[in-house]
Amino acid sequence: MLKSMMVARAQEELEQEWEEKEDQKEKYLDDKSPPVQISGMSLDELQMLCEELHAKIDVVDEERYDIEAKVSHNSREIKDLNIKVLDLRGKFKRPSLRRVRVSADAILRSLLGSKHKVSLDLRANLKSVKKEDTEKEKTAEVSDWRKNVEAMSGMEGRKKMFDAGQTQ
Repeated sequence: MLKSMMVARAQEELEQEWEEKEDQKEKYLDDKSPPVQISGMSLDELQMLCEELHAKIDVVDEERYDIEAKVSHNSREIKDLNIKVLDLRGKFKRPSLRRVRVSADAILRSLLGSKHKVSLDLRANLKSVKKEDTEKEKTAEVSDWRKNVEAMSGMEGRKKMFDAGQTQ
């Protein structure tokens, strides 16, 4: 019921809009073309009036034809441009990017320009690590782990690990 009421209301509003448009057309035509007084005119005057009306009609028809030609030309251009856009989207493929190796010095030269000569040796800033120390630590850790497997099993072992972690 609600839907049918809404449809009826919308139909009434459409009819009102249609009537308003018709009234606006009539008002516009009344303003632009006042009624012609032909009573009491001679034959020559009527012929002159008809010639004037025909001249006005010709001018209006020429303007209408020009506007229609412009509209059709513009719509043709729009269609052609849309076709070109669709063609261009499909034609070009994006090239696969290749990895380029560039040194840090080359990057700095490109960013700062050739005037600034900055040498950036990243390896010089790194800490040197002795191989002997790391090997001893690894073996010590491995041996400690193997010895303590049985001692660290169970809840007491977990408590020892917890206590050892807090002292460090």
